[in-house]
Formats: sequence, C-alpha cells, structure tokens
Amino acid sequence: MKFEDIKKLVDLIDASKNLTELNLEQDDYKIVIKKEKEIVHASPQTVYEVAPTSPAQTVTPANQQIPELPVQEEGKTINAPMVGTFYKSPSPESAPYVVVGDQVNADSTVCILEAMKLFNEIQAEISGEIIEILVEDGQMVEYGQPLFKVK
Repeated sequence: MKFEDIKKLVDLIDASKNLTELNLEQDDYKIVIKKEKEIVHASPQTVYEVAPTSPAQTVTPANQQIPELPVQEEGKTINAPMVGTFYKSPSPESAPYVVVGDQVNADSTVCILEAMKLFNEIQAEISGEIIEILVEDGQMVEYGQPLFKVK
C-alpha cells in the first residue's frame, strides 16, 4: 500500500464524526487507525468527551461507561470560582496566604486567581483547617476545580 493511500484513510477517519477505528489486514501488512476521544473534566461532577484533531491513537470504546468520580468522604474543598492562574501569595517574595495546618474562616483570603490581568483575592467561604493544597503556584485552574481540602 502506498503512503498516499494510507494518508487518504487517515483523512477519512479524521473527517468522520461516527467512524473512530479502521482495521485493514492483507497478507503482508496490517493497518490499524484509531481516533482517540479525549476526556475533559469541566467540574468535579461533570465529564465531557471531546473528539481530538489527530487520529492514530487508542480509543475508549463508545459503549464503555466512564467511571463516576469518587465521592469525597473526609473534608470539604475550596473550589475555584473562576478560570485563572493560581497564586498562593500576593507576591513572589511574600509568605503564602495559607499553608497546610492553617485554620480558615469564611472571610479568610486563601489565594489569588489572575484572570485577564486582574488579580482576584479568593475567600475560603467555609471554616476549618487546610489539610491539603491541591494546585501548584502559577498553575492554570478551571472553574469549579478544587484548590484546597479543608477539614
């Protein structure tokens, strides 16, 4: 089989909405082309499947159930109220707003989220002890993404 023929098959799979896999086997060769579906987590409770732009990778079968996220039994989370860049302190030279073991109340500032060059101080909105910081300084976070675990 010529390279141009293989490219046509890849383009066919890529352009198709329903076709996700092609297996072609002859005496002297075997070709398997798969279009992968990417799982995107929009919030801890919601899962979306998005078709990628590149073929030839492993596919999760359409009939396979996506497991539900485990229910968090111990503690609560402080979630991102917006999309942005997470900063644990007001400046690189400053101490972090909170560290593991700190007590917070509803009005305690726990971090800053930067969105469109605006720096937004984020309050805990719950009371308790910080038991885990779930994101790294400078990391992009999504709306609803857990930032801290609180007990």
